[in-house]
Amino acid sequence: MLEQILTSLSNGLSQSLGWALLAAFAWGVVSIVFSPCHLASVPLIVGFISTQEDASTKCAFRLSLLFALGVLASIALIGVITWSLGRLLGDLGSVGNVAVAVVFFVFGFYLMGLLPLNWNVFPKSTSRRGAPAAVGLGLAFGVGLGPCSFAFLAPLLMIVFGSATTDYLLAIGLLAAFAAGHCGVIVAAGTAAQKVQSWASWGDRSGVTIWVRRVSGALVVLAGVYLLVR
Repeated sequence: MLEQILTSLSNGLSQSLGWALLAAFAWGVVSIVFSPCHLASVPLIVGFISTQEDASTKCAFRLSLLFALGVLASIALIGVITWSLGRLLGDLGSVGNVAVAVVFFVFGFYLMGLLPLNWNVFPKSTSRRGAPAAVGLGLAFGVGLGPCSFAFLAPLLMIVFGSATTDYLLAIGLLAAFAAGHCGVIVAAGTAAQKVQSWASWGDRSGVTIWVRRVSGALVVLAGVYLLVR
């Protein structure tokens, strides 16, 4: 099924402008939903949003977007670095996987209540305190995605590189559409998490929020294990 979807989207990238942009957007969504590596971003951002006290929907949206942009920035930077070194795009070797797995374990255990961490180190409002952490978490997560990211990006990048010399705007549009689809899933998950947290806190149902954190933490830890054994 996945192969058929990817084949259809790959063919769509070569169609008219509208279809190509739509296919690139869908490709960004698929890169999250069907990739075990990227799918870990969902419990990660859900767990992070649950740590923000009294975060509004607007705040959750902003933090989720910052996290997603951090992931994209990290992927782009790693791609440039590995390409300049003549290595497989995104391949940082085992060191990158271990480093991000450690981040996953620390944050996962924190969400499960097994490791105390202080996120309130910035004496500003809740949203401003969380912004640097959201960006940093996204950057760290993006490092560990490695070849997993560029395996999904390969067909898109081939078309982008091929059209860059003749239609620069199309190349930018395809990348932007992919980024919108990729970030959209993460932002939607983070914003929805805030809604769940608000509902769970109403009527003295805070136990639901605690279990959301614990389950998210367990999934993040499993993602760390996956990075080590894949």
